[in-house]
Amino acid sequence: LIGAAVPIEVIFSWGGAAQYAATAIIQNDYPAIQAFVAVAGVVSVVTFLIVDLLYVVIDPRVRL
Repeated sequence: LIGAAVPIEVIFSWGGAAQYAATAIIQNDYPAIQAFVAVAGVVSVVTFLIVDLLYVVIDPRVRL
């Protein structure tokens, strides 16, 4: 997901998190890379949690 966002942001000149991460990688800015990976991980986990909880609400056959 992160790898696909970088070319889109670079091609269309959208300044975003993926372009920031790509620049940090090129410049060997390790704290920025660590922060980006941590934020991307937290966003992914929260998104998956919300989807799983909504799936339980939508389909009554599924239980937690």
